[in-house]
Amino acid sequence: MFLCLALLTLLPATVSISPGVKVELTQKGIDYGRQLGIASIQSKLKTIRIPDISGTTNVPAVGKVKYSLSGLQLLDVGLPKSALDLVTGSGVRLSIGDAYMKLRGNWKVKYLKFITDHGSFDLNVNGLTITTSIKIDSDDTGRPAVSTISCSASVGSLKIQCHGGDKWMCDLFKDLLEKFGRKSLEKQICPLVQTAVSELNPELKTMNVLAKVDQYAEIEYSMVSSPVISNTSLVLNLKGEFYNIGKHQEPPFTATDFSMPTEANNMMYMGISAFTVNSAAFVYTTAGILSLYITDDMIPKSSPFRLTTKSFGIFVPQVEEKFPDLPMKLLVKAVKSPTVTFEPDNMTIQAAATVTAYAIQPNATLSPLFVLSLESSVSGRVFVSGIKLAGEVTLQKMNMTLVTSYVGDFRVESLDKIFKMVINLGILPKLNERLAQGYPLPMIGKMKLVSSQLHILKDYMLIGTDVQFMG
Repeated sequence: MFLCLALLTLLPATVSISPGVKVELTQKGIDYGRQLGIASIQSKLKTIRIPDISGTTNVPAVGKVKYSLSGLQLLDVGLPKSALDLVTGSGVRLSIGDAYMKLRGNWKVKYLKFITDHGSFDLNVNGLTITTSIKIDSDDTGRPAVSTISCSASVGSLKIQCHGGDKWMCDLFKDLLEKFGRKSLEKQICPLVQTAVSELNPELKTMNVLAKVDQYAEIEYSMVSSPVISNTSLVLNLKGEFYNIGKHQEPPFTATDFSMPTEANNMMYMGISAFTVNSAAFVYTTAGILSLYITDDMIPKSSPFRLTTKSFGIFVPQVEEKFPDLPMKLLVKAVKSPTVTFEPDNMTIQAAATVTAYAIQPNATLSPLFVLSLESSVSGRVFVSGIKLAGEVTLQKMNMTLVTSYVGDFRVESLDKIFKMVINLGILPKLNERLAQGYPLPMIGKMKLVSSQLHILKDYMLIGTDVQFMG
């Protein structure tokens, strides 16, 4: 029940926006959530207390009897049958049947003015049923809140076994417990169920509606529509959009709705669209961090090629002629946001950048040598790492054109191998280092993903996973 409520209770948006991320909870996930919820309710029901019962009554053939039933202790609560049903288009309904309780107490009587007796008794409560409907709501921050709409509880039968005393005494105690004990039990059950439901709220408030990624970016996972609830599953439509921290600027593109496949092997499925990934690219481009200086110390020492005018002079002689034996550095800077596309089993990133080559003078002055336009195609591998989405990229192809030369014309093709090496040894390791750190997925509390699998489909990635909530 907890997992179901946790995923149901996110803020429905008032504006219709296509989601960047979808989360679907299957029947398997609902069953796991029910188990967690039943454990919580069972714990609450164990706090039930029946107050002492005392008074005076007339018993045929005995006369006036003074009695007391005291010290009732609840020894056991069993909830063997339960069901958590999704109510199409609205919420959830929890039903508990054939529940039982075992109690023990003490009895004492005084009759005929001078005769007293005492002993103990066992009380078995059987056929207990509980039905509750749960409302899904949210607070003013967009975080979830739950409350009980309705609750009913009824006790099937009470059976008493007396230890000591005469039969008429046990019959008296049964009548008293039927009259007072049943009412006391039924009166306490629903408030305790309501408490168990309301105590979910502090945990639900841990939903990472706005999750920090790093010093530049955060991702928003608020709902963009009400949950789509059927009798077997529910789907949450989340915004799934990256923003610059402190500045929520919309990208020049919007999310396109996508349909989740019908799957039921895992508890939960997450669909992450290309929009979400592209919004990350837009954020980092806007932040101005998709630029990198490549220096010689980033080239493996074992490489015969060095980032110097002497090495470049082999391919562009005028570089060495005009700036003999000087170290160099390259500034690689994105000119627009990279574009990510998803096709079945294939993730591709198209990136456009400029590469400015500099000779470093002895006084550290930078002398520009040339500017290249670089277009590259990169393939990506994405995987789930803990509760984050991580990845790595590999260069597939690139194309360079000369924009400006400060050393005279030259054939750009002669630099292909050099720049492929620069990308593979200088740029991609830095990028993969960041991608390996991962990006937060939508989570609630101490939620753990188990046996996760990721598949790339048309326009989105699909994560199938089981979940655990750690205590």
